[in-house]
Amino acid sequence: MADRILVLDAGTTSTRAMIFAPDGTMEAVAQEELTQHYPRPAWVEHDASEIWTKTLACARQVTGEAAGAIAAIGITNQRETVVAWDRHTGEPLARAIVWQDRRTAQFCADMKDYGHEAAVQQRTGLLLDPYFSGTKMRWMLDHDETVQAAAQNGALAFGTVESWLVYKLSGGAHLSDASNASRTQLLALDGAQFDEDLCELFGVPRAALPEVVDTHGSLATSEPEWLGRAIPICGLAGDQQAATIGQGCLGFGETKATYGTGAFVLTNMGQAIPRSDHRLLGTVLYQQNGVRTYAIEGSCFVAGSLVQYLRDQLGLIGSAAETEELARSIEDSGEVVIVPALAGLGAPHWKPDARGVISGLSFASGRAQIARAALEAMAHQTHDLASAFAADGAPWCRLNIDGGMSVNDWMAQDLANILDLPVERPDFVETTALGAAILAAVGCGLFATLDDAAPAMRGGTRCFAAKMAKDVREARLARYAKALAAA
Repeated sequence: MADRILVLDAGTTSTRAMIFAPDGTMEAVAQEELTQHYPRPAWVEHDASEIWTKTLACARQVTGEAAGAIAAIGITNQRETVVAWDRHTGEPLARAIVWQDRRTAQFCADMKDYGHEAAVQQRTGLLLDPYFSGTKMRWMLDHDETVQAAAQNGALAFGTVESWLVYKLSGGAHLSDASNASRTQLLALDGAQFDEDLCELFGVPRAALPEVVDTHGSLATSEPEWLGRAIPICGLAGDQQAATIGQGCLGFGETKATYGTGAFVLTNMGQAIPRSDHRLLGTVLYQQNGVRTYAIEGSCFVAGSLVQYLRDQLGLIGSAAETEELARSIEDSGEVVIVPALAGLGAPHWKPDARGVISGLSFASGRAQIARAALEAMAHQTHDLASAFAADGAPWCRLNIDGGMSVNDWMAQDLANILDLPVERPDFVETTALGAAILAAVGCGLFATLDDAAPAMRGGTRCFAAKMAKDVREARLARYAKALAAA
């Protein structure tokens, strides 16, 4: 009996393929780096063809001759990145615009000036910011002649990365799951399909958009040529929604934070459409048989990418793992504070023009102080989000963490100290991929429900309890607030 799940995890800096057993054990993994293109300041692009070819190569590497054991494919992805392709040839029309890209900041500012933000937030749960997909699509239509021509002759297909991969795998199915579709600003939270009025507002042709489908179920089927046999695609979710499911946050109020390239916190809000008065986001968590479960989300644009910046741009560290050793080597950061607004500030501030700040430098400040301040910035940003969630009536009683940065024990303990909450980390921190596996396992019938699959596929956890004195915590937060004002 085929009972393995092939997960494709198309991230920002790399793409991976993994094989999961029914008990959640990851049996194989292959990974390829993705080229980051920075044609101008604040612009970030990917080559969509590279995403496809490297994802396929990873899938072939982990499946090998064992494609017959694969029951289903699950896909998870960086969510707001936009791909434009020709629906007839299947070839990209331009480079993909990545979620971090800020080129549409002025367009968003103009829409705010025209008074559209309140209505957009009411309909979609999202604020007007370059982060989301709709304005990226509009920019392509306004500035790329190839995209314009495809729109005029009916050949244009727009989609987020999971939509692009499904199209290529299936040989032409154009669909997007509800969790990814809810990040475009073109889907009303209570609407089954992309909204004509929102498409008109953003200037995006509805005909170029995919069909909105469930996050799990019988969604599409891969062509036999890719992996040796046709395999059903049974799970689709944006990376942060997938991580929430992988953490088992299936009950109302349960919260997870993923620390990857950025930092993303989601709280399960059940089947009531979430509304935020404190500049958090409402989003679809998952959808089955047309019924949606929602989440409130707070997004910080820079997390692991700050450590990458210290390594690659400033040359202060040789590896990400070195930050923990440096942080432990000193008693404190010497009042050095970093506000990592290298791509603007996300929730709850939403300041796309903000820029990064390193404050409190003295002759005593060195590599260790800056590295420690970089890790401390994760707790400071998360504390901002915790305050906003509490003000919206969704206070945290525990925080489940995951993602590449979460393996840093010093950072996990610092989060618990600054939040004054227990922080729980699973032994297997790749919960984004695990969430996609859980969705696909339910979608193909290996498990009846998510409530059955999640406990069966999740492993053990480790808990970090708060240990910091109140006055030390308050002093840290006060220094951060001062630096934040300068950003």
